[in-house]
Amino acid sequence: MARGLGSSAVDGALERLLAQGAVNEARLAEHYVAERVGKGFGPLRIRGELREKGLDATLIDRYLEPMSEEWPSCLARVHDRRFGPEPPTDRADYAKRARFLEQRGFTPDSIRRLLRFHD
Repeated sequence: MARGLGSSAVDGALERLLAQGAVNEARLAEHYVAERVGKGFGPLRIRGELREKGLDATLIDRYLEPMSEEWPSCLARVHDRRFGPEPPTDRADYAKRARFLEQRGFTPDSIRRLLRFHD
C-alpha cells in the first residue's frame, strides 16, 4: 500500500476522490488514449493498458472507436518513423516490421494491409 497506509485508508481516500469528481474514469480514458496515440501506440495495446487500469470495456470503446478512421494513418506514421517509407526488402525485413508494429498494438490485418501497400 502507499507509504504504509492500510488498504481501508486507501479505499476510503479513493471513494472520497470519486465522490468529489477528482477521479474521473472517462477523463482518464480520453487523455490516456490521446497521449498513447501521440506516442505511436495502436488500439490493441491501448485497450489492454486501459483494461489493466480497471476501466470498463464500454468506456474504453467510447474513446477508441472515434479513432477508427485514423488508425491506418497512425500506423503508417509509426512505420515510416521507424523504418522509412521504403517497402520491406525481404521476408525477414517484413517479419521484423510486422513484429514491431504488433508490439505497438496494431492489428495484424492492418499491418498486412500497410506492408502490402509498401510492397
